[in-house]
Amino acid sequence: MKLAILSFAHHHAEAYAQILQTMSGVDLFGVADADADRGRYFAERLHTRYFPSYAALLHEKPDGVLVCSENAGHRELVEMAADAGVHVLCEKPLATTLDDAQSMIDACRRANVVLMTAFPMRFSAPLLEVQTLLEQDGLGQIYACNTTNQGQLPLDHRAWFVDKRLAGGGAVMDHTVHLVDVLRWYLQSEVVEVYAATNHIIHRSTVSVETGGLLLLTFANGVFATIDCSWSRPARYPTWGGLALKLIGERGVINVDAFRQTMAVHGNVRQHTRWMYWGSDANRAMLEDFVLAIQQGRSPRVRGEDGYRALEVVLAAYESAEKGAPVRLAE
Repeated sequence: MKLAILSFAHHHAEAYAQILQTMSGVDLFGVADADADRGRYFAERLHTRYFPSYAALLHEKPDGVLVCSENAGHRELVEMAADAGVHVLCEKPLATTLDDAQSMIDACRRANVVLMTAFPMRFSAPLLEVQTLLEQDGLGQIYACNTTNQGQLPLDHRAWFVDKRLAGGGAVMDHTVHLVDVLRWYLQSEVVEVYAATNHIIHRSTVSVETGGLLLLTFANGVFATIDCSWSRPARYPTWGGLALKLIGERGVINVDAFRQTMAVHGNVRQHTRWMYWGSDANRAMLEDFVLAIQQGRSPRVRGEDGYRALEVVLAAYESAEKGAPVRLAE
């Protein structure tokens, strides 16, 4: 199977490319990037073909592409791929507006191609264990959920993450969607109300987008959930942050950390502490599902519609924070 990468703007593209090169039966067909220097650099580093344009790459008919551009550029690339009859795995958030997200879904549906949203937490071994417990009614009725997805200010890694025009927002846009998707998956229910507060206390002098956010979600089944989506980890923290949930049910409480399978490695004075992951690889499992969805002609485990639902909550959170009041979502 021939897979290609459209843009290395998102830092996840590097990890995806390395994984694809180790997957049996998969050929990293090539890369294209609006930033020609960046595209050539990664093509050379990955020993794969560099295409001078997205159109040139799609003309060669790969089986699928991974769209890893800036958030605001997702729609153009997804629609180009769909028009070429090429299956798509799109980095999160799916888009920065609901109109763009719906247009992407519609384009892929018309072309009869896969549109998968990059939500690797659906494939996290610890989170899958909790999902199995919930399916077996191990906690009974769920009353509430307390969740966090915190990280470092991404300015040094990819500056566009703090550019509202390209990213669509700040910490809320970046870190809310994963947990919204996990909560929808766990609870099998949709968000009907969002109450959010954002701030700019951390990194106030560095960036103009929000760096802190706290959301209260109400689901159709009556469950409440909170999400802390802040860029609150210090620059030398060993990782980008973490994703964790506490579920409170009638039969007990469970805590799950998606990134607990690590070893802490301490360097000398010039090296900061880093984490080495020894456990399961959620990104690999996600890419494997994308490949299987194409091969088997089925929907992926995470669809474009899931990306739309998560974005819907994010945009409602921004509206709520601006109004200072809860925002109801259409049921």
